[in-house]
Amino acid sequence: MRIVLTGGTGYIGSAVVRELVAAGHAVTALVRSDEAAAKARKGGAEAAVGDLFDAGWTAARFAEADAAVHIAATGGPDTVEFDKAIIAAAVQAGKPYVHTSGIWLWGDNADITEESPLAPPALTAWRVPVEQSVLDSGLAATIVAPGIVYGHGGGIPAGVLAPARDEQGRVKLIGDGSQHWTSVHVDDVAVVYRLVLEHGSGLGRVVVASGVNPTVRELAEAAAGGAGVAPESVEDTRARLGEGFADALLLDQQATGAKARGLGWTPSGPSLVQELRG
Repeated sequence: MRIVLTGGTGYIGSAVVRELVAAGHAVTALVRSDEAAAKARKGGAEAAVGDLFDAGWTAARFAEADAAVHIAATGGPDTVEFDKAIIAAAVQAGKPYVHTSGIWLWGDNADITEESPLAPPALTAWRVPVEQSVLDSGLAATIVAPGIVYGHGGGIPAGVLAPARDEQGRVKLIGDGSQHWTSVHVDDVAVVYRLVLEHGSGLGRVVVASGVNPTVRELAEAAAGGAGVAPESVEDTRARLGEGFADALLLDQQATGAKARGLGWTPSGPSLVQELRG
C-alpha cells in the first residue's frame, strides 16, 4: 500500500513509519520543514513539505495514496483548527482515513471499551465534536485511541514521573497515586496502525491498550528505585502540572484493548513498570 501520513517524525508517528516500512508499505510523510523532511527520509519514508493547514494541498497528497493517517498535533491552541483542516482534506480525498485520539476521552472508567460513554476532561473535550465529524463523514474511517504510551525512554510517564523529585529525592506522585493508568508500548501502538490500514475498512473507534493497568504509585515506585515516593494533594498536583494536564493524569482508567486484539494484535513490548525500572 501507499500510505500518506502526518506526524511521521513525532514520537508515535516515527514508530508507525518504521512499522509500515518494515512491512513493505510505501510511506510519504507530510511535513512542514526541510529539516523534518530529512528526518522522515532517514526513517525510511518519502517526504512532502507543505502547509498542513492548507486543506487543498493536503487533500492532493492524500489523493495520491491508498490510505491517509493523521497523527500530528500542534500542541498549541490551534490544534482544533489543525485537526479540522486535516479532516476536510481527508473528506476531499475520499480515501480510507485513520485519525488519532487518546484514552482520556472516556474519563474515569474501570473497564473502557469503544462503546463506553465519553466523559473527557477539559483538556481533551474538544476532541468529541471533531471526532464525531470523522465518524459522520462517510469515509472508511478509524479513530485509533492509544492508552498512555511509553517506550524507548519517551512518553508521558518518563516525562512526568521520573524527573519529579522532592527535596529528599523521592518521586512525587500525581495525587495519592491510587489511580490506574492504561498503558501501551509505542511499538505495539504502531502495529495497530498497520493492522487497521491493512484491514482496509472503517472500524470506528479502536482503543489501543495492553491490558496492563498499573497504579501511578506502582509506576512511581518503579521509577524511584530505593528513593521512595511522595504523595501530594490534588491541589498541589494541579499547581505543579497545570489544572488541565493534572486532571487528565488523575483519571482512574483501565482497558483491555479487546477490539484491537480482534484484529490479530498481540502486544509484546516490555511493561511500563519494566520500562521505568530501566
